[in-house]
Order: sequence, then C-alpha cells, then structure tokens
Amino acid sequence: MFPYKTSFNFNRKSKQPLYLQLANQFIQYITEGKLPSGTKLLSSRVLSDQLNLHRKTVVASYEELILQGWAESIPKKGTFVHTNLPFLQQQNFKGSFTGSSKNKTGFSFYKEANLGSTYSNLKKDWIYINDGISDARLTPVDEIARIYRRISSRKNSHQHLSYGTTYGNDVLRNVLVTYLNKTRGLTIEKENILITRGSQMGIYLSSQLLLKEKDKIILGKTNYASSTMTFNHQKSEILTVSVDENGLNTNEVAELCKKHTIKALYVTSHHHHPTTVTLSAERRIHLLNLAKEYGFAIMEDDYDYDFNYNHAPILPLASHDVNGNVIYIGSVCKTVAPVFRVGYLIASKEFVDEASKLRRIIDRQGDALLELTFAEFVKSGDLDRHIRKVLKIYKNRRDLFCRLLKEECSSIFQFEIPKGGMAIWLKLDKAYSWKEFTEIAAKYQLAIPNYERYDLFFEGHNAIRMGFASYNEEEIYKLIATLKLTINELRNC
Repeated sequence: MFPYKTSFNFNRKSKQPLYLQLANQFIQYITEGKLPSGTKLLSSRVLSDQLNLHRKTVVASYEELILQGWAESIPKKGTFVHTNLPFLQQQNFKGSFTGSSKNKTGFSFYKEANLGSTYSNLKKDWIYINDGISDARLTPVDEIARIYRRISSRKNSHQHLSYGTTYGNDVLRNVLVTYLNKTRGLTIEKENILITRGSQMGIYLSSQLLLKEKDKIILGKTNYASSTMTFNHQKSEILTVSVDENGLNTNEVAELCKKHTIKALYVTSHHHHPTTVTLSAERRIHLLNLAKEYGFAIMEDDYDYDFNYNHAPILPLASHDVNGNVIYIGSVCKTVAPVFRVGYLIASKEFVDEASKLRRIIDRQGDALLELTFAEFVKSGDLDRHIRKVLKIYKNRRDLFCRLLKEECSSIFQFEIPKGGMAIWLKLDKAYSWKEFTEIAAKYQLAIPNYERYDLFFEGHNAIRMGFASYNEEEIYKLIATLKLTINELRNC
C-alpha cells in the first residue's frame, strides 16, 4: 500500500496552489514507478482526511491529473493511474544519489577540449586578475537607461519588439557608418556593416564563412585565446608566426604564403593581444600587399581602438584596404561595459550578406531597443564624452599600477609600459612557474584564472596578460601588496 500520508509535503506560503503541488507530486511518483500504471488512487474524501486538505483541493488535483493524461476516472470504480502509461526506464545509479537526473547525461554528445573552461562562483573579498576589461562602475548607466526608457515609451516602440532584420537595426547601422568613417578613417556604407553581439560573434561568423576542415589560417605565436579556440573549433590548420616589438612578423607570413594556400590571417593590429605591441606601419602595408597577392582574408579585431595614452589612435588596416581583403571587427563592449553586447562586422557587401544569413541560425537578430539606444548614445556625443572621461582615469591607473609593480615586484617580474589598452604583458622569472605562483596567490585570496590559455601554441614566454583598468586606486595598492606577499613566499619555497 502506497504511504500517502507521509509521502506528500506542501508549502502553504508558496504562490503555487495546493492542488498543483499535490498533482505535481503525484506525477513524480508515477514517473518514478512508485504508483504504477493501473494503480487505484484513494478516494478524494479519504485522501483529504489523510493529508489535512480540503476535499475540493484533492478533487481539483485529480481533475488536473486526468486533464494531463496521467490518470483516468472510471465511473462507479474510482480514479486510477492511467492504464496506457508505459513504464519509464531509469538509470540505475549506484550509491547515494541526492541530485536529479540533470547531473548525469542520458545521451552521447560531442565535447571539445579546445574550448577550454570557464570559471564561476566568484568568492567575495577575493581579487580576480583579468586580461584587461573596463571598470563597470564607470559605466554611464543613468544616461543609457534614460535613452532606453525614452525609446521604449514612444508610441511606435512596438514595431521594434517583433522580428527584425538579421543585419541589425538600420538606425544603428547608419549611425555607425558615419561614426566609424569619421573616427577610423573608413569609407563604408550601410551595406558594409552587420551588427553583432560583440566581437566574438564577428570572429565566429567570419571563421564559419572562411574556414573548413584543414583550411589554413595564420596567427601570432601569442594570440587572443578565444579566437584561437574559434579557429580550432572549425578544425582549421593553424600556422603561427612570431610576434616582436613591431607586431606580427610579416616576413614569416610571406614565407608561409609561398609554401601553403592561406585562407585567412587573424590580427589585433592596434594592440596585439596579449602582448599589447602595435603593428608597425611598414608591416601594415606589407600585410595588405600580401593579402592582395595571395588572396587571403585579414580578420582585423580592433578590440580597444579608443584607448591610447601616448598618442592618437592608429588607424586600422581596414582604413587602408582598397582591395576588399579586410574584415574589420569591433564592439562597444570594452569601451562602455561588457554586458552591452553591441558590436559590428565590416566587410564587402557580399560577405556581409552571407554573414547575415548565417547569423539567422545562431541568434536571428539582436536587441533592437538596445541597438536604438546605442545609436542615440553615439549620435548625441555621449559615447565620445564617456571615452574622454575614462581615458584619463585608465591612464592614471596604468601609471600607478606600473609604477608600484616596478617598485615592489621587479625582482621576478618584467614588463613594458603599454602605450594603450587596459592590460600589461607580465613576464615571470623563468625560475618560477605561473602554476606555482597561482597556488600560493590563492592563499592570499588572489585568483589568476585560466593562466594556461597564454600557452596554447608557444610555450616558453612564461607571461600572462594582467589588466589594470578595472581596479581603482585602493584596489591597485591592495593588488600590488598581495602580489608582493605571493612573491615573498614563492622565493622562500
């Protein structure tokens, strides 16, 4: 006999009605096989007495079970678990199992070691090293929220709430055409721009269109890890060239082009990721000439164009491209805040058209209201005002961070002060490893997540990218002090 009285529990403070709580527990016991097909259920009167529920609650619960097909009512006989229900076969888990079946997969699927891992469950009061992100506390939330509210309250706002174009909002495309032509030296039209949800989507879409299995792409031996994972995901063959103080070695690119059919080259020309060096003017022209001669695409990821401290920003390769070889990728995520997934992919019309078709099956479209908000944010000059404000703050943080790091930690660290961006390329004395350093740092509540990603191709540099822009002055002093504590223990091991 099924133990009805002890098997059901109710939360009378829950917003879910009691009859549904009862019905859902019945369904659980049926699927678990504790109430098999054909089992006669207690009468509503008896069950209401046993569970201390109103009889109407039990009746409503039985009606719900019948409506959903879990039970059937047979006149003059009673209510039964539906006789046509098959037995639900379940995995036999050994040992104690307190979780649900969601902890174990009942089917096979493909995994990719190349995709690396992510970290979550951030611990309070810990310092987390990042590879150069903006300070979310400086985000102009009030200005953005005011624009968003104003747009969403317009009488015609409903037209932006349905399906729209896969190219992105037309207003934003037109605004960005004007803005990027003015600030980046581009000569594009609306047909050359696709709105994306950040740079990473632009990289992914481009790789999908450019690369099939074993197609060859050239990267730096040090490279932006997420892009490397994207190209690995395509099963493309990755060829690497060295990176020095002038950026990618284009002479090595030329040698590879003589030996192989190259489909694409990926470059962060403004500030190479992760080392922060700038691609020299000579190499920029050489690279464009090579792309024309050998017919490969240049994927230019201009992730931090707005952040230069020593001079004006250097115009991207795309501004000098007259042969249609450059795919220019950027976003406002770094500039404003990572949470605002608004980016762009710029290329020839035929490439943008094809990318928009592909975008349809992975994301369909962006957030039209958010895109309209950023169109107004850019057009009104708010973006430029924000950039000027944070540029001064990040420069001061760079100067303080680099000065303290040199004064307190130069015994085992080497670095060059970056001309722009939000991070430094920090080299650790080769007598030590980042694995050792990270393990000791954790004792002082300092986390260095995924430091291994910098060694995807070229081991031996013993360096990581360490951001400074997201820390205020007090936090920088604390970070340096924690690094110093870690160094002292490391050297005494």
